Amino acid sequence: MAETTMDSQAAGARQSGSLRRRPPRRGRKMLVRAIVLMLILAALAAGSYAAWEHFSAYESTDDAEIDGHINAISARINGYVSDVPVQDEQYLKAGDVLVRIDPKDYEVALANAQADLAAAEAALQSSRTDVPITSATTNSQLTTARSGRVDADAALLGAQRQLSAAEARIETAQAQVREAQATYMKDTDDVARYKLLVTKDEIPKQQYDTAVSTADAAKATVDARRAAVAEAEQNVRYAQSAIEQANAKIVQADASIQSALTAPQQVAVSRARARSAEAQVAQKQALVDQARLNLSYCTIVAPVSGIVDKKTVEIGANVSPGQQLMAVVPLDDIWVTADFKETQLRLMKPGQRVRFSVDAYGREYDGKVSGIGGASGSRLSLLPPENATGNFVKVVQRIPVRIDIDSKQNADHRLRPGMSVVPKVYVE
Repeated sequence: MAETTMDSQAAGARQSGSLRRRPPRRGRKMLVRAIVLMLILAALAAGSYAAWEHFSAYESTDDAEIDGHINAISARINGYVSDVPVQDEQYLKAGDVLVRIDPKDYEVALANAQADLAAAEAALQSSRTDVPITSATTNSQLTTARSGRVDADAALLGAQRQLSAAEARIETAQAQVREAQATYMKDTDDVARYKLLVTKDEIPKQQYDTAVSTADAAKATVDARRAAVAEAEQNVRYAQSAIEQANAKIVQADASIQSALTAPQQVAVSRARARSAEAQVAQKQALVDQARLNLSYCTIVAPVSGIVDKKTVEIGANVSPGQQLMAVVPLDDIWVTADFKETQLRLMKPGQRVRFSVDAYGREYDGKVSGIGGASGSRLSLLPPENATGNFVKVVQRIPVRIDIDSKQNADHRLRPGMSVVPKVYVE
């Protein structure tokens, strides 16, 4: 019984020892599992943090494309197209000829304008010459008119003196006529009285003849005195005529002086004509310049280097100003326009680094943000939306962001405006 009891106790002790050893093995497994789980969670946390850091380091959008200038080529004059030396998709350099318009009509117009300009310049030269001539002529006229006035005054004074002398001679001659007539009357009476006495032989015949001779001499004296009166009257009329002529010369000299005194006005008129001629020359010169410009417009050249596209003109066509003939797409001046959500712009600013991929080629390019648009795309659209109901509905807007491509990234000119791209703007 004692042995049995001891065996039972020994068996119980072994069973209890085994029971005490099992719990530690199960705990170690759970500990290992916990550690592995913790490691996995730590790895996931680290990966999530790394992923968060990676994706939060940039902002990206698929609403982006290559943008660039489209240079529309149009005619500036009317004309007949004589040559179109380019084709669609042809690469050309700035200054290469695109279209030639027949220049004959514009050459004739230029020659006509140059002829009109030459005529206007000749008229201007003549007008400029008239200014000093008019000035010298008016000064000479003034000097001559004043000298003529002095001469006329002197002639008037001389004529007046001649008139006074002639009038005095008339009075003297008339007095002498009266005296001679009185003497003649006396001598005639003596002759009549002596004739009666001679008939009666009361006086000698010689005395009678002497009386007759004296009477004849008195008559001749009367005639001479009358002739002197007529001559004096003629002198008076001549002096009066000289006075009238002198007065006329004075009037003419005064008119010449008044005309010559308008010399400043006449010179001003000549200068005004010269200025008008200068304006005509300037106008004709402008017409020549315009005609020369029109002639130069007959040759249409490429404004920039690029690809020819949308060519609609052919030889033989008649073109008009403003008519679009083709387009030139420059490939050296392109950029990316990306429409980002307004919630993506919190950390975005000019100068940040950008990498973008192009769907067409599957490669990446480098660039940088050069500017952020001033308004949303909806505001810049042709017909901006209007809030007619008065209720504002919040919609996430997109703002255009310009991304400049780094130099030499497009040296092969493979990028084209309109290509879709996916940019990544590194905001940290």
